[in-house]
Amino acid sequence: MASLPMELCFAASAAPAATGRPKQRSTRCAAGAGTVRCAATAPAPMGEKTEYRDGPLERAFMGLFARKMEKFAGKKKQEKEKAVWEWDYESFVDVSRRVMTGRTRAQQQEAVREVLLSMLPPGAPEQFKKLFPPTRWACEFNAALTVPFFHWLVGPSEVIEVELNGVKQKSGVLIKKCRYLENSGCVGMCVNMCKIPTQNFFTNEFGLPLTMNPNFEDMSCEMIYGQVPPPLEDDPVSKQPCYPNLCSMSTPSAPVCPKLQN
Repeated sequence: MASLPMELCFAASAAPAATGRPKQRSTRCAAGAGTVRCAATAPAPMGEKTEYRDGPLERAFMGLFARKMEKFAGKKKQEKEKAVWEWDYESFVDVSRRVMTGRTRAQQQEAVREVLLSMLPPGAPEQFKKLFPPTRWACEFNAALTVPFFHWLVGPSEVIEVELNGVKQKSGVLIKKCRYLENSGCVGMCVNMCKIPTQNFFTNEFGLPLTMNPNFEDMSCEMIYGQVPPPLEDDPVSKQPCYPNLCSMSTPSAPVCPKLQN
């Protein structure tokens, strides 16, 4: 992974600008080095997708992450390998869906864990534990980093104050409408491919507890750094039914999403 920064720089400078403009919704754009990022000023209503215009750096992140995941998904027939900047969010979600298909819940989570580890240089988890022991400062610092660095994955978010063990601290992150859940429309993908692996990765690999609380009513999500996540059987998400009108893999008659039960 020593070549990762070089790949990112190359992608940011060589990638073509994304095309297409948001429709009928005012936008707020932020310009930065090598990227232009646009998202609707407010999340789209349930059942609709918030429109984004990703810059080359965002596409590079999507491509790097998706290419790692493709090793577990297998390539589609007659599809040539894409450059990192040729990916978009829909194709990134499609790879996630293919990783999920045919795997148990535990196998999906393990695949994501291996992908996350492969994105890091050797010894990174041990260094993270030294730099960020589970203190209030570390929790607040990581919450602040989440907002800009994970915008491409989950959409707009903001740091919020939470209470842990009777102490108020700014170690929470409120994702206003999760881009991953919004685009997949799948409860199982949210839980098995994002929530549980991310919680476990920070808690077990990095030694910094993290709990994620998705709200399936409005697709928002609260991340709480410093809070130990509960076992899945004690987590309200374990009883969540499918989105029958949004998920192509849904089982509308099931009281609980089948992907949460195997």
